[in-house]
Amino acid sequence: MTDEPRPHRFLTIEQAAEELNVKASLIRGLIKTGELRALQVGSRGMWRVGSQDVEDYIADAYRRTAERIAAGDLEDEGKSDSESLGQQKPPL
Repeated sequence: MTDEPRPHRFLTIEQAAEELNVKASLIRGLIKTGELRALQVGSRGMWRVGSQDVEDYIADAYRRTAERIAAGDLEDEGKSDSESLGQQKPPL
């Protein structure tokens, strides 16, 4: 038996947001659209997100991203919209 702390099975919305490095409002939106599974607990209906559900969301996001890359649907983050369309930026 090890003395390592067991990871939490459920996260608050704020903890899930921290895990994904996003705002809590985005997590709430993902829950509302069904993209991220969550459940309400207690008489106050506090939201909890399963740790595994966060991991599943990440794995699905990687899969979707890989599909978009393969299809040529992603732009480089460092490029502006005009550059990604083959247009040059005017000199400053």
